[in-house]
Amino acid sequence: MTATVSVATSSPVRTEIATLWRLSWPMLVGQLATVGMGVADVAMTGHVSAEELAAVSLGTSVWSIVLVTVMGTMMAINTVVAHEIGAARYDQVPHSVRQSMWKGLLVGIVACLFANLCTLLFDHVGLEAAVADRASLFLHVISIGMPAFACYRALYGYTTSINQTMPIMWIAIFGLVYNVVMNWLLVFGNLGFPALGAVGCAVSTASGMWLMLGLMVWWVKLSPAYRMTYPFDRWEGPESKTIASMLRLGLPIGVTYFAEVSAFGLISLLVARFGVVQVSSHQVALNFSSLVFMVPLSFAIGMLTRVGQAMGEGNPVRARFVGWVGVGMSVAFGALSALGIAIFRWEIAAAYTSDPAVQAATAHLLLFAALFQLSDATQVATASAIRGYHVTRPPMIIQLLAFWGVSLPVGSILGLAPQWFPWAPAAPMESTGFWIGLVMGLTVAAVLLTWSFEKLARQRIREGRA
Repeated sequence: MTATVSVATSSPVRTEIATLWRLSWPMLVGQLATVGMGVADVAMTGHVSAEELAAVSLGTSVWSIVLVTVMGTMMAINTVVAHEIGAARYDQVPHSVRQSMWKGLLVGIVACLFANLCTLLFDHVGLEAAVADRASLFLHVISIGMPAFACYRALYGYTTSINQTMPIMWIAIFGLVYNVVMNWLLVFGNLGFPALGAVGCAVSTASGMWLMLGLMVWWVKLSPAYRMTYPFDRWEGPESKTIASMLRLGLPIGVTYFAEVSAFGLISLLVARFGVVQVSSHQVALNFSSLVFMVPLSFAIGMLTRVGQAMGEGNPVRARFVGWVGVGMSVAFGALSALGIAIFRWEIAAAYTSDPAVQAATAHLLLFAALFQLSDATQVATASAIRGYHVTRPPMIIQLLAFWGVSLPVGSILGLAPQWFPWAPAAPMESTGFWIGLVMGLTVAAVLLTWSFEKLARQRIREGRA
């Protein structure tokens, strides 16, 4: 009797795990390929010179903030389409997608301008003049790809919310191959091309973003899977009311993403005063951590679709169930990644750079990266589950509190050791102090978001509404 009950009880969990995995694994490959472009940029310039690596590291630290903020802002389409699919309102999907594309164009242009303005920061953080100039040029060039990226994320959210994730994987893989080949040509100057170093990475990434947008439009146009909700059957101009509604839903997600990634990026700028070794090791450790983070993030995006569709069906009980299954999958991966990073930290560092000093500093920071794997996986999963309910402000508030109220203050006190603070360490802990702050901030975010998700899920069940 006990065995029969156990099997019956666990069967829905196994079924949901299998369903979420089928939805998420192509996104996982696609996310890894997309982040792999940044990994290739850092790794390949790391074998040119420490100065070129520092320029890419600093440029990428700002670029990542803008990129991830745009990614979050564009995620409103995921929730909107998932609810419409769950409620079988297929005729409303094309309009939502078209307006999301207009929103993407607007957001992309604003992000491009903002990235260029951020280059002014490099003159005020104690950088060597040559490194600051190269990092600024890197940002000027790579920002050209931002409008394409924002529009691509609109189609990305649309296609994932109708359970079509394979095109994302193949397009991202093609983008990665293109990026690596172009880096090989432009960073090192092979086959007669100019050796542009850091700027070559920027040219490769920016042009790759436009190429990926073109491939995504082509796929949507040709694949039969999009016929029922095909968004490009007619011209439709921008509608301020619809775009404003999507911005109200998406901006809190963008701010949420900004709160986390800006904490990491600002630390890169603060660490820059301690020299090339410190800033390079910080960026390498952060780059690899971002690569690992793509796994729970892919589960989270798939879970957002599953929760959103359940709420669109008017089934809050199922929404809570699929949410917790997704959280469990993310946490399980967090435990495995923590162990792997701790064991192979020296091999990871050596894969990025041949500089012994940077290798040693990177291996040290990767220990802290291992520490926050569980909390990082938990916070991204629970935040996405909450967004599946069309609720986006609580994660924003929690992330701002965790990263700007905990991580940055604690990291600044430990890393910089300001004399005015009575409990500051006697000497600056440099990048180590900042990573201790990051561990604390992620832990706070994980705890508060877990509590917020469970509270919201139970509330919706009591109300019996979507």
